[in-house]
Amino acid sequence: MNETIAAISTALGEGAIGIVRLSGDEAFEIADKIVKLPKNKTVQSVDSHTINYGYVIDPTSQEKIEEVMVVKMAAPRTYTCEDVVEINCHGGIITIQKILSLCLENGARMAEPGEFTKRAFLNGRIDLSQAEAVIDFIKSKTDEASLLANNQMQGRLSTLIKRLRAEILDILAVVEVNIDYPEYDDLEVETTNTILEKSVSIKNSLENLLETSKQGKIIKEGLNTAIIGRPNVGKSSLLNNLLQENKAIVTDIAGTTRDVLEEYVNIKGVPIKLIDTAGIRETEDIVEQIGVERSKKALEQADLILFLLNSSEELTDKDRELLKLTENKQTIVILNKLDLETKIDIEEVEKIAYNHPIIKTSMMTYEGIENLEKHIRNMFFDGKAKPKDATYLSNTRQITLITKALKSLEEAINAAQLGLEVDMVLIDYTNVFNLLGEVIGENTSEELINELFSRFCLGK
Repeated sequence: MNETIAAISTALGEGAIGIVRLSGDEAFEIADKIVKLPKNKTVQSVDSHTINYGYVIDPTSQEKIEEVMVVKMAAPRTYTCEDVVEINCHGGIITIQKILSLCLENGARMAEPGEFTKRAFLNGRIDLSQAEAVIDFIKSKTDEASLLANNQMQGRLSTLIKRLRAEILDILAVVEVNIDYPEYDDLEVETTNTILEKSVSIKNSLENLLETSKQGKIIKEGLNTAIIGRPNVGKSSLLNNLLQENKAIVTDIAGTTRDVLEEYVNIKGVPIKLIDTAGIRETEDIVEQIGVERSKKALEQADLILFLLNSSEELTDKDRELLKLTENKQTIVILNKLDLETKIDIEEVEKIAYNHPIIKTSMMTYEGIENLEKHIRNMFFDGKAKPKDATYLSNTRQITLITKALKSLEEAINAAQLGLEVDMVLIDYTNVFNLLGEVIGENTSEELINELFSRFCLGK
């Protein structure tokens, strides 16, 4: 932690501006070795949180490398709570690499992925849930994903977790008083009532968090959506229409799509991972057989199924067989080819469609596409709070910890309701307290911290 680190903080490639960031005790000293400011000023002498014009100079050759703007930020009012220098130069690859090399040659160490944010966490500027939100913010695919990550970066989840931990501490204090004064029977009754009253409130908060966790993951990671149906019902055309570009080959020949195609699209604020599958049918073609098996696997793993039927043909036994596979799945049934004469028995479809919503579309005229997009969004966010109004869990680590905490809390509540001695539930409440602490980085192993920050990009 005492070493000064450096990295390029902007994306590599041609651009208007590139930034090299230094952080650590020697950041100002290293910057002064390679940066010359006018009027004999130095980075160490100028005011903190100012931007200053100058040049990067190669100390060995005294060659003028680049015209730069240098930002000085003194600890602790910085992202890492350390001294930070950001050297802003033109965005050419060669120039910015040269400036980074000069920083490394003059005392800095190359930063590891996510090390700037890791230092912000270790120095107490942010907690672990806020640190995780940083990478979510960078990788967000929609406005809502960005908003969710920003809320978490601002501490919305942290605030809730800290409040719940404070309430658990109150319970632990009450339990300890009862243990210290066991001779007072009426105190034990009062203790049990207090525990149950406080525990119900905490339990409701944890349950609400878990209820919204699926929405949080959808906003962050995208909704796995499989497009399923017999060959030549319009699956690839639907993919192309939702993407608004021709990604999949479309022909009248059954079996054109022989493998699974995956593409991401933003549908009404919901990031969707669209999976265009090979038409499911019996076939002698070995390659197509593999595609059909992958289609079946995609169907099993999908969060949402878009099940296509050809409305210009009568319902087939294969249609009925495939529809059975959607019985326990979130599904939208799509009656496609509305531009042609309708021959399918719509009443039969309604009877065997397990109450799935049914949308009529034409991929040729784009009729029904807008309605389909609204149904996709409403299926997962109908009547529920938007990200700006709620606190979300957005990754598996957080969800697992909250699930474990809720289970321990329920065990503690059951023990109290059964009239067991209060000291018997002390372990469960302590476990709840510790598990909630892990969400924000309390009691977290160094190995886990290193693994989490290794997912970050260099320079962040």
